[in-house]
Amino acid sequence: MPRSDRPFRAGTIAPALLMAALLGACSDIYYDRREGVSFQAGNAVASNVAVETVDPWPTAAANRKIAGNGQLVQGAIERYRTNKVVPPQGTGTSSVKYAPSLAPQAASGGAPNP
Repeated sequence: MPRSDRPFRAGTIAPALLMAALLGACSDIYYDRREGVSFQAGNAVASNVAVETVDPWPTAAANRKIAGNGQLVQGAIERYRTNKVVPPQGTGTSSVKYAPSLAPQAASGGAPNP
């Protein structure tokens, strides 16, 4: 059958054009405006510094002699070993003392006793 005798089928071309339009909208390269040759350009100096860094940790991180109070630490270790740990006290700025809240009592059908 010659080409001119076939009817035009919009049902086969329309979905292809629709898919092309929808997938074309997924690209945001046009809206990503940057001053450079490519989108990855611009951090060459930072990249070179990071590559050439021998030890990226700060020098203070290598200090193993951390100052501390030996007697205080020894007392804490002994309390931990003997299971006599002192509960911590609040260090807040409020001078109001709060009483610990009690668990709510089960409904017994009567008024609570004061």
